[in-house]
Amino acid sequence: MRTTAITFETEPPDAAQMARRIESARERYVWLVLEEEGRVAGYAYAGAFNPREAYRFTCEVSVYLAPNQRGSGRGRALYEALLPALRERGLRRAIALVAQPNPASDRLHASFGFTPVGTFTKVGWKLGAWHDVAWSELDMAPDDDDIREPPPLR
Repeated sequence: MRTTAITFETEPPDAAQMARRIESARERYVWLVLEEEGRVAGYAYAGAFNPREAYRFTCEVSVYLAPNQRGSGRGRALYEALLPALRERGLRRAIALVAQPNPASDRLHASFGFTPVGTFTKVGWKLGAWHDVAWSELDMAPDDDDIREPPPLR
């Protein structure tokens, strides 16, 4: 976290902060953790794209892997579990934000059908440099006739 721009956080959250984030995300969305041999190998989650009620069918998704797990297929496994779980909860569109450059994450999202929609340039300052953020979207439920409300926010 302190040595990469994959996340724009500059300090690792402590256990209590992570617990609050997980609890909050699970009220309406999904948070998955991949554990191997008693250690966290990665996690994927969804959260609010925007807090306004009209956006209730849209979520922002993220996947993070331990540095030694990148390229292992575990990010794919996490998204293979996350995206259907979000569909099941009534979410219809997933938005991914990827700090650039990150060709591995770009390929992962493209492989799931995420479509690039734009790049914000120089929006994140970390490690002494500006970083762009590419946005992409995934239509998880293109049939508008079957609208099911996602769980309410608490």
